[in-house]
Amino acid sequence: MLSYIYRLAMNFEQEHGLHPNLLYINPAHMAQLKETFPDPVDFANILRLLEMELIIDREIVHPQVAWASAARQRAV
Repeated sequence: MLSYIYRLAMNFEQEHGLHPNLLYINPAHMAQLKETFPDPVDFANILRLLEMELIIDREIVHPQVAWASAARQRAV
C-alpha cells in the first residue's frame, strides 16, 4: 500500500508541480497501510512520513491524493 501511495504522490507532483497534502483512503486501505509500519498505532509517524493529512471515508474505492490550501495552512 505504501508504494502505491508513493507512486500516486510522485505522479501528482510531476503533473501539478507540488506535493499532495491530502490522502483519501478507506478503512481497509488504512489497515493495510498500518501493517507497513513497525508501530501501526503511531499515526503521528505515519502522517509525518507521508507528509499528508488523512481523510478516511468508506466510500473511497481507490486511494487518491490531492492538494488543498486549507490543509497546508493547518499543517504549518
